[in-house]
Order: sequence, then structure tokens, then C-alpha cells
Amino acid sequence: MNIRLISYILGWVLVIEGLCMQLSTIVGLIYGESSFIYFLIIGIISAILGATLVIKKPKNPTMHLKDGFASTTLSWIVLSLVGALPLYFSKSIPSFIDAFFETVSGFTTTGATILTDIEALDKCMLFWRSFSHFLGGMGVVVFLLAIIPKLGGNQSINLMKAESTGPAVGKSMPKLRTYAALLYSIYIGLALIEFILLLLGGMNVFDALTTAFSTAGTGGFSTYNASMGHFDSYYLQTVVAVFMMLFGVNFYVYILILTGKIKQILKLEELWVYLGMVVASTVAISVNLLSYYDTFKEAIHQSFFYVTSIQSSTGYAIADTNPWPEFSEALILILTCVGASAGSTGGGFKVSRIIILLKEIKKEFLLIIHPRNIYTVKSEGKKVTHEVARNVSVYLSLYILIIIVTTILISFNGFDFTTNFTSVLATINNTGPGFSMVGSAGNYSEFSVFSKIVFCFNMLAGRLELYPLALILIPSAWKKN
Repeated sequence: MNIRLISYILGWVLVIEGLCMQLSTIVGLIYGESSFIYFLIIGIISAILGATLVIKKPKNPTMHLKDGFASTTLSWIVLSLVGALPLYFSKSIPSFIDAFFETVSGFTTTGATILTDIEALDKCMLFWRSFSHFLGGMGVVVFLLAIIPKLGGNQSINLMKAESTGPAVGKSMPKLRTYAALLYSIYIGLALIEFILLLLGGMNVFDALTTAFSTAGTGGFSTYNASMGHFDSYYLQTVVAVFMMLFGVNFYVYILILTGKIKQILKLEELWVYLGMVVASTVAISVNLLSYYDTFKEAIHQSFFYVTSIQSSTGYAIADTNPWPEFSEALILILTCVGASAGSTGGGFKVSRIIILLKEIKKEFLLIIHPRNIYTVKSEGKKVTHEVARNVSVYLSLYILIIIVTTILISFNGFDFTTNFTSVLATINNTGPGFSMVGSAGNYSEFSVFSKIVFCFNMLAGRLELYPLALILIPSAWKKN
């Protein structure tokens, strides 16, 4: 491991987080809240500590893949640890483990919460929760790549690989810093459009800003106990639903739109499968909910909102879904696992991996029937290499293994299986709500300290796509290059 290079990157993370905390300081001053002082002091200390690590560039700028994985994983852990301090020291969340859980959930854009009364928090604390979604949504390392001085050569691609979502990083990134800046420009632009539309719908500035932050990061932290159900407005709820769906789309689609390559969008298989799943699931659940709502319009509205919320892994809610019929719950669990598109801010297994797996299964059956034939699996018009196919298969195995092990570990709480299993799925897929105790009207406050630590592992593993977090647990990975 290149320890000096890793510490240099961590230093930048501390600097950026310290500066970002001052936004909450400003919010606290605007609303006359004394708790702003915790963001001011902790933010300054964080920035100073970070500055001591970045004041001198590392002599050896070489970054191997394992360095990128370690840097990214440690960045997210440090980000969450420091981010939890204002919540803890202000006594907004008296338990440090609870504060850490809340912050991990924020930065990983999971949206799971231990809070039983969200509205009791100061505005600056609520702002920090939502802003953590915004900072974590596109990725803190992507943000660093867009602003920090170049580390050397094309080595930074290993940072991007460690944080990017999906089976592989595209090769159309000759200038990584430019690419990262473009991603963030699109990200901020979409959030700004949503913010304006929410203002036009009657939301106040604070609510519109925090809602846009949470939607953009597909996190789902709300400033109200009733989540989006607090806003009894079809317009506002529909705007949020549409943008949850848009943020679950691969951002490469928006790059194609900006560059005028519209015809290429028609060939993007993942995009149409993702949108097809949203439409099909919305219709199926709407029909299933006809007996639960007075009109088909209300059933469609409820269904579309929750489908986009879960498939994009945002986790916003407008009603308690625990009374929903089993068929609808089963579809919701499938959408929780499948998740959004690769290259989006959403979580889950990713639509692209599902497509590749299904094609690989089809290929194996064809080989059984015609063993002498040669079959090629293609995705987005390109051949899927053996390395990519193997990576997806291994990812699935590790994904299932973590689900099994962590479900067993949290079962010691003695809660029902639905609570245990769906809470694990909701955390590793960065969705937030599950069913039963952790449903859209519930929370994670009743779980033990041990279970909350397990959930933190799941949330980080899910956001970092398993490999980076698993790598730092292997002692041999820390040997010097």
C-alpha cells in the first residue's frame, strides 16, 4: 500500500468535509440555533487536520488498484466518523453508535434512520443529514477528482473504479478530471431544476433544498416524520417521484443528451430495461392495490411513487406500506435488490448486472443444447469479456454471502424474520425502508448496538460495491507495493 498517498487523499476528504460543515453553520445562524457551534468548531478542526496531510504532495504518486480501493473505503469511513460528531456532541443523537449509523446512512444514501422524532432536531442538523446524501450521492472521490490537483498520470482511474457503480468503468474517459467535473455539473443541474420545481409547487426554500439534496443523492432523509407524506400535494410528490427515477438513470445518458448523440440512447439496453421495470411494476402494483384505495388514480400515484422510490434506492414514503398485499411486497423486494442503473446515484445490485447474468444463463443453456457452437454475450452492443462476466458472478456470490451472514448476525435481536431479512436487504442495497418494524413508517432504533454496526458495514459495502470494503479486511493487502 502507498500509505502516504492514501493519507494525502484522506487529508483532502477532511478539508472538504470541514468546509461543507460551514454550510450547516450558516443554516444554524439563519435560524438562530446555538447548535451551529458544533459544526463551526468541528469543521475548522477537520479542515486544519486535513490541511496538515495535504500541504505536501506524496513523493510517489503511483496508485495501484488496491490503493484506490483502500483510499476510497477509508475516505467513506473517515467522512462518516467526523460527520457524526456534531450530531453526537450536540446531543441531537446522544449515542455515538446511533450518530455514526445515521451519518453512514446519510453519506451512503441509504436513508435508514434511528430517529423516532425527526422534527425535534434543529434545522442545521436536518440540513446536515440531507446534505450528506448530496455529498455522498455522486461520490466523494468523484468530487475530489474534479477539484484536487492531479495525483499523477492516469493513476486516478483506480479511485474512480473503486467508487463507480456497475460492472465496469467505461473507457470513454480520456480526461478523468474533466469527466468528474462533467458528472458533478449534471448532478447539480438536475438538483437545481428539481429545487425550482418544488419552490413553484409551494415548498419553502429550506424544505425544497433538503428535498432536492435527498432526491439527488437517492437517499430519502426527510425533515418530517411523515416523510413526503407530510406534503399533501400530488404535484410535489409527483415531481419528487419523477426525479427519483431520473437520478436512477446512468449519467452517461445525460452526457449523450448534452453532446447531441440522441440516437445512441436508443441503443442503451440498460436504460430501457430500467424504465420498463418502473412502468411494469407500477402497473402491476396499481392493479393489486385497487381494493386498498378509493380510485385507480390514487393507486397509480401511490404505486408510481413507491416504485421509483425503491428502485432508485431513495426510500421516500407517502404512506405506510406494511398493510399492502403480499404480491406488492414481493415486487418491492425484487426492486430493492435489482436497484438502479450502473453509473447512477442509486443503489442495489444494478440493472446492468442483472442483464449480463440473464444473458450468461441463456448462453449456458444454449451450450448444453449445442455444445459445439460458439456464443457471444453482448451488452450495449459490445462483447462482454470473460473478466467482466466473472466479476459479475463473483459479485453475486459475495452479495448473497453477505446477505446470509448478516441476516444470521442480526437475528440475535429476536425480531421477526421479515424485519431481519428486509432490514439487511434495505441496508446492503442502500434503500432504507424494508417491511414490518423497518417499514416506511418504522425505523432502526430498536436494534442492538451490534446490529447497528452490522448495518453500517452493509451500508458501506453496498455503496462501495462490496470489493473495496472487503479488501481492507485482508491483511496481505496492506503490504507495501
